[in-house]
Amino acid sequence: MKKILIVEDEWKIRRLMKDYLVKEEYEVDEASNGEEGLVKFSQKEFDLILLDVMMPVKDGWEVAKEIRERSNIPIIMLTARSEESDQLFGYELGIDEYMIKPFNPKLLVAKIKAILRRDSSGNDGKDGEVILGSISINMDKREVKLDGVLIELTPKELDLLNFFIENNKNPLSREKILNSVWGWDYFGDERTVDTHVKRLRKKIGENYIQTVRGFGYKMEV
Repeated sequence: MKKILIVEDEWKIRRLMKDYLVKEEYEVDEASNGEEGLVKFSQKEFDLILLDVMMPVKDGWEVAKEIRERSNIPIIMLTARSEESDQLFGYELGIDEYMIKPFNPKLLVAKIKAILRRDSSGNDGKDGEVILGSISINMDKREVKLDGVLIELTPKELDLLNFFIENNKNPLSREKILNSVWGWDYFGDERTVDTHVKRLRKKIGENYIQTVRGFGYKMEV
């Protein structure tokens, strides 16, 4: 049974999310502030975290930053703030998805299922190891190695790298990348792609993903 941690200070929202998730047979634990969330994260193993932004004691940004220093667990950020700058800041920290309040609980459950499905069984059903230059990626195991050394990527970074590898040497527009990796129903703009490419380059090196000026990016290996 998959385990989900809800970190949210409004008990009505926690209860609503928990009720929907329990119906889908997820095991759910709760925290009412960021500090409590970090304690529970340290004590137990979870498969995904639902994390509110505005909370007492320690806000969601601080919590996400501390978690990312220790783990690549999928994080869905919950926020009433729809400003693009907030979303871009979250992606800089390495979160995987955003849900803007008020949200449809059924849509939240669908996003959770999609993330956990990708994280556990690979992307688009592809398995086995693919080697491209110094990079090897195994979507069956959800692992990436650079020069034989395992590197840690968030689920979204892994999906993005896999998409680039599948389209090696092909120029890809930001719109195509966004629709293919994040989905057509994603709430956000093309700068999300730039933010994730920047993070990916820091982890695999600057030379693999090239900028196609005025268009997008391409993998060149």
